Amino acid sequence: MGVDILQAMDVEYLQPDMPSKKNEILQGTLDLLILTTLKRGAQHGYALSLAIRANSGDYLLVETGSLYPALHRLERKGWVSSEWKQTEANQRAKFYRLTPAGRKQVITEQSRWKELVEAMAGVLNPARES
Repeated sequence: MGVDILQAMDVEYLQPDMPSKKNEILQGTLDLLILTTLKRGAQHGYALSLAIRANSGDYLLVETGSLYPALHRLERKGWVSSEWKQTEANQRAKFYRLTPAGRKQVITEQSRWKELVEAMAGVLNPARES
């Protein structure tokens, strides 16, 4: 199955010794980041954003303007559910967790990502003909 590389979204990349800048990444990548991060357990949006940033070595910064619409979209698809709870700081926050359908979708999305990485590697490093 092919990927339409023209469908993209904005995510900010934080690069060492460089000012932050916005770049485009493939649409669906944010979904994969969220679903994979939620595999580790339920989190509220801010903690989810921090986890993605930390797990990417401070390379990816998912802004609230991208994060919450993505969470709501994943909830509408039935891959994520939410409930209001108290945080450790005793503040009320919406916590998101994977549904059983979301756990299956993580596997599908990770498989698609691996296929994309292999396809990109083939373009970036084509095999030399003898």
